[in-house]
Parts: sequence; C-alpha cells; structure tokens
Amino acid sequence: MNNSSSGSLIGWKLHGDGHTVKPGAVVAPEERLSWSRTIGIGMQHVIAMFGATLLVPTITGFPVNTTLLFSGVGTIIFLLITKNRLPSYLGSSFGFIAPLMASQSQGIGAQLGGVLAAGLALIAVGFIVKAMGRKVIDAVMPPAVTGAIVALIGLNLAPSATQNYAAQPLVATITMLAILGITVAGRGMLARLGILIGVVIGWVFAALTNNLSEGAAEAIAQAPWVGLPQFHSPQFTVSAVLVTLPVVIVLIAENVGHVKAVSEMTGRNLDDLAGDALIADGLATTLAGGFGGSGTTTYAENIGVMAATRVYSTAAYWVAAFTAIGLAFVPKFGALIFTIPSGVLGGAAVVLYGLIGMLGVRIWQDNKVNFNNPVNLTTAAVALVAGIGNLTLSVFGVELEGIAWGSIGIIVLYPVLKWAYETIGEGQNAKY
Repeated sequence: MNNSSSGSLIGWKLHGDGHTVKPGAVVAPEERLSWSRTIGIGMQHVIAMFGATLLVPTITGFPVNTTLLFSGVGTIIFLLITKNRLPSYLGSSFGFIAPLMASQSQGIGAQLGGVLAAGLALIAVGFIVKAMGRKVIDAVMPPAVTGAIVALIGLNLAPSATQNYAAQPLVATITMLAILGITVAGRGMLARLGILIGVVIGWVFAALTNNLSEGAAEAIAQAPWVGLPQFHSPQFTVSAVLVTLPVVIVLIAENVGHVKAVSEMTGRNLDDLAGDALIADGLATTLAGGFGGSGTTTYAENIGVMAATRVYSTAAYWVAAFTAIGLAFVPKFGALIFTIPSGVLGGAAVVLYGLIGMLGVRIWQDNKVNFNNPVNLTTAAVALVAGIGNLTLSVFGVELEGIAWGSIGIIVLYPVLKWAYETIGEGQNAKY
C-alpha cells in the first residue's frame, strides 16, 4: 500500500472491482467497495458500537435516543474535520460514567454542563496540539499522571457496579460470565461484540426468570415507532464541571491512541491529524452536552471491525453515522433499552469499570513508567486512594468528590515533587 494520505470530502475511489479485497491489500480511507458492500460493512460498525454506546446512557439515565443521535452527528463532524483521512466512529465514552453518576443528584442540566465544559476543554487542547505538536501533551501530562487519572476514573465506579450486581446477583452473574466467555473465547467479530451479546443474554435470562422491571412490556408497547429524541439544556455548576473535566485526559489518551492505531493498520503516518481528532471529538462532545447527549470518544470496537475486514474506507463510517441518526428517531428502540434490569447493568459494569481502571495500568505499562521512582509511586498512590475511596470535601461551599480530588492532586503534586526530588533529593539522574 502506498503512503498517500489524501482524502476527499466529496467521494471515494472504487477499490479494485469493488467486490473483493486481494490478499495483502486493504481498502484505504479514500477508497470504497461497491455501495452494497459498503453499506453492509457500515452496518457492522453500527453493531460493534451498539453495546458500549448505549450502555453509557442506560447506566447514567441519559436519553438513549439523544445520545445515539449525537454519536452519529459527532461521527460526521469527525470525518469532516479530519477530511475523511481518519476512519472512526464516535460513541459514548465510558470515562463520563463516573462524573455523570457523581453529579446525578444535581439533575441532567448540571450533568450536561459538565459534558459541555469537557468538550470545550478538549477543543482547546486540540488547537494547542495542532499548533505545538503532541509533545505538549507529554510535557503537561506524562504517562505517570495520565495512567493514574484514567485508572482512578474507572475504579471510582466500583461501588456502583457492585451495588447493581448485588440487587440481582444471579442475573448479574449470568451477564458477566457471558461477556467474559464471549470476549475471551470468541473469535473475530464475535469477540468484539462480547458486551452487546452478553447484555442481550442477560436481558433474555432476566425476562425468562421474571426479573424485568414491572411495566417493561407496557412501556415498550406504548412508545411510538417514530418521534423526536428528548432534548435538554445544560446548566453550569462548579462541582459538576470540576468533577467532569478530568475526563478530558481520558479523551486525549483515547483519541491519540486511535490515531496511532489507524496509522499502524494503514501504514501511514497520521500524527498530523492528532490535533484535528481532538478538536473534532471536542466539538462532538460540546454539541452533545448542549442538547442532551453523553460525551463521545473514538471507538476501539470499530477498530476491530476494520482489522477483521481490512476495510478502512471512511464511506462505511458515513453509513454507520446515518444509521445511528435514523435509529435515534425510533422512541420504541429507546424504550426497549431502558428495560435492561439492574442485574444486567451490574454484571456488565463489573467488567467495564474494571477495564477502564486497567486501561490506566496499561498506559503505565506501555510507557514503562518506573515505580521505583518515589515521585511516580507516591503521587499515583495518593491519587488512586482519593479516587477509589471517593474522597468528598467541600471547598467554599462546593462539594468535590474523588475523581476531582485525585486528578487535581496528581496534576499539582507531580511537578512539585518531581522538582523537589531532582533538586533537593537524590533524583538528579532518575528515569521517569
């Protein structure tokens, strides 16, 4: 494959005969197969993102159809800003679950204010990266800091997961085992759809054992087939904004990681798109926060589809985006999603929240963070305990919880302790 990185906002070149991908070849972002095959692959992308994207609003109480709408709109924004050079689907970010749950008592308006603020912050970071390069991220948020914040965001949710699990332990166990079994023992697309299939198995088991909520069938029956999604307006409270802003670090890690992953798969250097990707995801998240949807991020599930099909055509993502937008106007679909019982959510959440926490550990591992260094060790330790223990304190009447304290703590402490260690202590030649 050549190293051309040209993209088109108007159309795509036909790859070969449009029907087959020869051994060793790939369909480039600016290419496509026949429209019938492109639509089929686009549908696969919809299926791949479904379970994770819809689980976020289901857990947090956000309107499912609205979240689905802005994931589709956000994907279109992403493709336009990256000039069709970077194939990606923008689905709901798990990183938002913890702050949305933390600010749930303040109402959906305050939650949306936090999402919108995070989107604006990500846009700002995107412009900085576009102007100065990715090195500015590494300077301000080294892997020791980034990994700790990502880990504490996921593990902060542990009590919520176990509470839902305990509410319907048998249903939760069946759901969890189904997700684990399919993810580990499955192959190809089956493994990548582990969350979706596991949730469906859990739902069916709950239905057969009379563990669905009362009135679930009636709610589905009464919901119309066609209708507008629910829209809500954001409200800004200091506590909700501060508890949500640390998610920006997760979004940066996911977007930059996505650029790297697609670069490796397509054999192209796409580093110049890192800033555009951050700006695009920031815009999508801001738009969602402005009208009632959850924040978005690039989706690893869809990278799996590309790896399995060897089709990196952005045309398939336009199909996926328009399909999601179409489904957003089917209220009966949203009503069906909200019948998922707490046991199913608990079983899935035990896996998902743990995976978010382990993503932080993977960031440390991939970047060979040295925990023999007392700066890395102590700052991460303090941040994790504050986050996992959900340290909650009021400052000037504003109540801040563990995610905010853990994130603020490590961002402030790390450079101070690093300076002290290198100038006063024994760290002149320390490896970070």
